[in-house]
Amino acid sequence: MTPSDERWTATVTVRLRDPHLVLALERALRPEAEREVPRARATLRRTEDGTLELSVAARDSGAMRAALNTYLGWIQLSLATVRSASNRPSALPAP
Repeated sequence: MTPSDERWTATVTVRLRDPHLVLALERALRPEAEREVPRARATLRRTEDGTLELSVAARDSGAMRAALNTYLGWIQLSLATVRSASNRPSALPAP
């Protein structure tokens, strides 16, 4: 997908209390963000204030919906897994 193909864009910001969780989430999502997908592109960036930004660009609304649903699902699943494994619900935001 070339930059001229990007008609739809969205940015999701994930703020967590623990910077280690931000790094773990980035590591979990990075392989998927680096994959080639015909109608959408995702990039990840950790900010200086310890948040994770997911930017999605897509050719059309259907590709945007699919990409956002997929990434938001992976984020939710990752955080739910950490919450369950750590048995520390206060470490993460509520679903």
